[in-house]
Amino acid sequence: MNSARILFVDDERNVLRSLERLFLEEEYEIFTAASGQEGLETLEQSGPFQLIVSDYRMPAMNGVEFLSEVCLRWPETERIILSGYADTAAIVAAINEGQIYKFIAKPWNDDDLLRTIHEVLDRYELRASNRRLLEELTAANAELNTINDNLNKIVDERFKIAMSQNRALHSFQSVLDVLPIGFIGADGYGMIVQCNRLGAEMVGLGAEDLIGNDLSSTLPLPLVQTITQLAGNSCGEYAVKLPSCICHAYVTRISGVEQDAIVIALLKEK
Repeated sequence: MNSARILFVDDERNVLRSLERLFLEEEYEIFTAASGQEGLETLEQSGPFQLIVSDYRMPAMNGVEFLSEVCLRWPETERIILSGYADTAAIVAAINEGQIYKFIAKPWNDDDLLRTIHEVLDRYELRASNRRLLEELTAANAELNTINDNLNKIVDERFKIAMSQNRALHSFQSVLDVLPIGFIGADGYGMIVQCNRLGAEMVGLGAEDLIGNDLSSTLPLPLVQTITQLAGNSCGEYAVKLPSCICHAYVTRISGVEQDAIVIALLKEK
């Protein structure tokens, strides 16, 4: 990890110099501090750091106390403790509490220390990567929730519109069914899309059977031929014999930008 920043804390200057020499050929950015308090000040002024390696026996603030404070204030930083004394119980307790990742005894083996540092920095990068993935997943989930909320609003609005249109169509159909004239409506291609009860009776079909039929298969051929001759917005009146009666057919062709329509009103002869 080329960008790793490591802070070594020890009250013995010769130990800090030894550590600096050991990492001369490593592509890490090395900082040192001679006490726990100085280490905290370095963290505040130059942090954050990926790793802190601290001696245990230091005046005023020992290594466990120092790293416990680091854990509280910079919990993502990895923590290692060095000790040349028999303070095993205190250090093991700190490890068990999660304040310290690893304990290394003084005097250390250079190769072992370097290997341990590499492992700890790999662990840091893995945890950082997991945090980034979690943040991205959380952000993606929040965005997905927002999209779902917006979709639900759109669906609700469209459902309300559809229900309103459906009620309007029912009201319109109720008006058509009480008219004293037959009514048949078709699209520009001649498919029947609307009718009233009287219109269906006059052509000898039920309303449900009439919807979806083509005018050419429902109405007498002469009337169909005259309808096909209408162009643009135009209308005409024709006498026609239907299965149930002789009537006058008032045909209107409506040509619009979005769609064409054919409206037929059938009035029985008296």
